[in-house]
Amino acid sequence: MSFNITAYMRFMYVILLTPLLAISSLSWANDSTDLGSGSGLKNISQDHSEDRILEFWAYHDYQGSENYSDTLKLRYYEPLSIDRWRGTMRLDTSYIAPYGPTLPSQATGQYSAGNTLLTVWGGLPDWQANFGGRIIFPFGNNGQWAAGPQVSTSFSPAEASRSVLSDFSPLMRYMYGFDSKNNTVTSGSNQGGLLRTLYAFPTIGLRLAHNTQLRLWDENGVAYNTAGGGWFVPIDAMVTHRLNKNFLLAIGASKQVVQSYPEYKWSVYGKVSFNF
Repeated sequence: MSFNITAYMRFMYVILLTPLLAISSLSWANDSTDLGSGSGLKNISQDHSEDRILEFWAYHDYQGSENYSDTLKLRYYEPLSIDRWRGTMRLDTSYIAPYGPTLPSQATGQYSAGNTLLTVWGGLPDWQANFGGRIIFPFGNNGQWAAGPQVSTSFSPAEASRSVLSDFSPLMRYMYGFDSKNNTVTSGSNQGGLLRTLYAFPTIGLRLAHNTQLRLWDENGVAYNTAGGGWFVPIDAMVTHRLNKNFLLAIGASKQVVQSYPEYKWSVYGKVSFNF
């Protein structure tokens, strides 16, 4: 592992900036709460689900230059409770199959273990936001260790039955990669540089019908590369439909509109979700 002093200073800057963003979020949330019926929104940041949730995801992404990747992902949510603190733990693990003319033939079209993500967030009853963080474990033949903090809040209409808006749930996360694994030509890795990325998810939920929602920027958000500059801004939309109290289906798509920092060209995905 090697450290770059400039990158480290940028990392410390973001770490110091994150509490300021959180304080601003709390202040804005309190202002919205004080407005009451005038704003029509209430803060629901601490309405954590008490259900365990198991999700099966499938993604088909186009990377450009006729290169694609298929991903199968397992995602699990576990409710957490420590005294008055309530939160959620999320675990993601995946298998990925890249293919295309610029990839090594021995690595094309074969599923291999992808990164595993552990995310934890939560707060106290009187908090107007959630604080947490994420760790990326580089399982498989390539990837990188990365970690970073996140802050989020969530609002819903005070009179939900009269509004098409389901929720507004913005989230910001910064990820700092600090060690790559087998990131060499001989390993067949197509991995880029270490993560120095700020992510923003301006998530909006809209009611289309009973038990059916349109969710914008829920699965894929905006990214900014703090190391070398560059933005990735997609249009991301997912339609979800709850079949009953235990099962939910979703299908979505994402298309880049600004890409001075490369992520993907377009993506289609879907999930089956089980609450228990």
